[in-house]
Amino acid sequence: MRSIRFESKSKARTGAFVAAVLMLSAGCSTGGTSEGTPQPEPNNDSAPSRAFEPGAGVVPDGLADFYTQEPVWESCESYDTDGTVLGSSIQCAKITVPLDYDDPAGDTAQIAISRAQASGEKIGSMLFNPGGPGVSGLYTATQAEGSAVAERFDRIGFDPRGIGASTPAVRCLTTEEVDAERREPDVDVSPQGIAAKEAEQQEYAAKCASRNGTEVLEHVGTREVVRDMDVIRSVLGDSKLTYVGYSYGTRIGTTYAETFPANVRAMVLDGALDPEQTPVDEAVDQGAAFQAAFDEFAAYCAQSDACALGDDPAAATERFRALVDPLIDRPAETTDPRGLSYDDALTGVQQALYSQSLWRVLGVGLTELTEGRGDTLLRLADLYTGRLDDGTYSNLDDAFNAIRCVDDPPTTDRAEAGEADRRYREAAPFLDDGRGTGNAPLDLCAFWPVPNTGSPHTIAVTGLPKLVVVSTTFDPATPYQAGVELARQLDADLITFDGTQHTVAFSGEECVDDPLIDYLVDLVPPGNDLVC
Repeated sequence: MRSIRFESKSKARTGAFVAAVLMLSAGCSTGGTSEGTPQPEPNNDSAPSRAFEPGAGVVPDGLADFYTQEPVWESCESYDTDGTVLGSSIQCAKITVPLDYDDPAGDTAQIAISRAQASGEKIGSMLFNPGGPGVSGLYTATQAEGSAVAERFDRIGFDPRGIGASTPAVRCLTTEEVDAERREPDVDVSPQGIAAKEAEQQEYAAKCASRNGTEVLEHVGTREVVRDMDVIRSVLGDSKLTYVGYSYGTRIGTTYAETFPANVRAMVLDGALDPEQTPVDEAVDQGAAFQAAFDEFAAYCAQSDACALGDDPAAATERFRALVDPLIDRPAETTDPRGLSYDDALTGVQQALYSQSLWRVLGVGLTELTEGRGDTLLRLADLYTGRLDDGTYSNLDDAFNAIRCVDDPPTTDRAEAGEADRRYREAAPFLDDGRGTGNAPLDLCAFWPVPNTGSPHTIAVTGLPKLVVVSTTFDPATPYQAGVELARQLDADLITFDGTQHTVAFSGEECVDDPLIDYLVDLVPPGNDLVC
């Protein structure tokens, strides 16, 4: 996200998403509680409900028509919104849900879902979410291919409301407006620069309101997504939910567990967000985690004779700044006439830090910068921002902004915004342009046209089965300690993966995957002391 300096641009990507980036390497020769805000009430036996089919279980009054609908499965060809082509074995459908669950007779939304059918004796369905927020999740129906999960479960992907093929889809900027925004360096924190940035934030918020409607913006948050997931669970015929969520998907899973504890069968939360953290603390911790990942990359790069950061990892941040700072005034040349802007250079670098598998590609991009070129980093930034082959964009960034602005309270105190900027620069010096003044513009969410519907809080829920949290020691986007804290609050088993990447489940690490499969298939938890 580019809206405020202290908040990293990084969103949560999964291993499956990162795999798409690997295609970039083929052509290379070298190598993220407002007081009074109500929290969702858990579903319980005393709530008005009745038994129903096909999904078994209970449903709140007034929602039976939604919970008992039957999906019409069809080709996924018309569901592609981000350039991901799903194979012919994957089917898609749309599920109707209320736009506002407090007004089920009012406007509705359509949730796109995908399915890879179980190849053997079926236990039920398993729902996946890849994170973001804003990322299309239809491709996740292909997760855990060839495993007992694929044999025993229908694997279900979905585009949460507002995203991808689900409708209404949130769109705030045109293609031309997105391209123009990406060219802006956003480094001026003088009084004039802050005023200009805040005016830009207000204009963006106004466009979102006029182009989507405030009723849509009010109802695209996690609060509504988990209600949609319970409808999906029922429509698929499952009395309880089996779920795997990555990164922001862990927030979805946690909120579902709070709202519908009696409806949870099993849940894996990989790359966790800590529900207790404020957005500022989360962003600062993420900045520190990205710095740690950058330092790990610098040590790896220093072993190469042609490392653009030199052979001394301790000097890598200074060398990196010397490469990217000139882009503030003059973009690097690219084959594409757009050139590589300063903003896109940082975006491309952070995208590559999500996984060690992309470090060679990052090395190529930095070497190109020494030659005045920026093709590789631009391609990484394009993938990150959802730019398609035809030059248009998916709605990833607009949905990301809409969801985060209703999921958490905004920072509206200017002194707090300035202190947050200072803390972020200190935590991630490789992302610090050295122009800090102790002041910063208010974030986009301070100008958002609808109030937040979620807020940081401690998870306190009873009646859950054993859940599993997976956390990676050098995860740049969702720091390891956040997983520790989430596992503590949920009384979940914690799997620790020692690595430098963002999320790990079902990416081929047998030490992680095998116990997760045992848990998801046979409900045998891995225990709380597994380190891989």
